[in-house]
Amino acid sequence: MARAPGPAQRLMMRHHELIKFALVGGTTMVIDMVIFYSLVWTVLEQKPVVAKIISGVVATIASYILNREWAFKHRGGREMHHEALLFFVISGIGVVLQAAPLFVANNIFSSREHLSLTATAILDFFLNYIVGNLLQMAFRFWALRKFAFPDEHLHTGPQPPPPDDLSDEELEDRELGH
Repeated sequence: MARAPGPAQRLMMRHHELIKFALVGGTTMVIDMVIFYSLVWTVLEQKPVVAKIISGVVATIASYILNREWAFKHRGGREMHHEALLFFVISGIGVVLQAAPLFVANNIFSSREHLSLTATAILDFFLNYIVGNLLQMAFRFWALRKFAFPDEHLHTGPQPPPPDDLSDEELEDRELGH
């Protein structure tokens, strides 16, 4: 962030949690995709929803670690077991939201019966990683900030947006919590 131009840097500082959350989401999406396609193209070919749930659970565990230790590291303050329980309940709802479009396509519209392997892979990608991810991402960002890592439990106290007259070093110190 320190190398970004002034206006972009200020915008990134104001939305640093969202940016970090998105980077964690991108990383865990890759984890999710690798596991999902490894399962659906091998042992769970006829059970894509089961493959989605398994890949979602593994990605959620990685997401908890990355979000807790990086994206929302200045939030929280709850006991770890309470925070983890809230995170996994919220993320469990997110996994269900992400799998819902795939469930509807396969169990209501029987899409696997009528499509080629290539078309099925494209439909799975669209339903899982476009529609499903948008649903779960919006829900999880809102719910994690509201319940698992709320403002009232900030470790460093609430910080107003950075004023326009801060130097690059002051902005960087503020981001690092100094």
